[in-house]
Amino acid sequence: MRPELRKSLFIGAATWLIAASGLSAQTTRETKAPSAQPSRFEVAVTYGATRSNVVGGSNFWMQGGGVQAHGRFYHGWGVVADVAGLHEGNIQSSGAGVDLVTATFGPRYTWQPARGRSTYYGQALAGVADGFNSDFPASAGAQSNSKSLALKLGGGFNIDLTPRIGLRAIEANWLRTQFPNSSTGVQGNCQLETGFVLRF
Repeated sequence: MRPELRKSLFIGAATWLIAASGLSAQTTRETKAPSAQPSRFEVAVTYGATRSNVVGGSNFWMQGGGVQAHGRFYHGWGVVADVAGLHEGNIQSSGAGVDLVTATFGPRYTWQPARGRSTYYGQALAGVADGFNSDFPASAGAQSNSKSLALKLGGGFNIDLTPRIGLRAIEANWLRTQFPNSSTGVQGNCQLETGFVLRF
């Protein structure tokens, strides 16, 4: 057999083997169920509405969005960092508004059924809340901004759309803040969020 022919056959066989191994790996990835391998890290981008209260038991709604970064490290246990911003421009037609930014961090437990395309989680987070562009009563007079401890308890569930993208169907949290309000100095907020989840 001539050297040129041997060289051509060798190159052709090597090319075929490389292509076949690539197709095999791609088929394995495509046939794997989206929920077969739980992701270790994910980022959620959400829209949320929060029902809050003022002095006298009256309630109002704030709206905004947030970003969550969640890492899962041991079975279903992980940690999450949550930053959210909320706004209401005219509380109960009073002419006064409020802007609120929260930054919280803490543990999250995630449960993923063996079959199905959903994951469920519960969390307990703590951090800070920054309120501004509003009126916060104080001993020295009203202030336009104030900072507070923030505690967030709740959970929710995601629905897998693809192996990399999920729908945050619902997340519900109770958010406790401690802004001055000429009364108890405590606010209990009910938060509802929805959005999309990106997995890595």
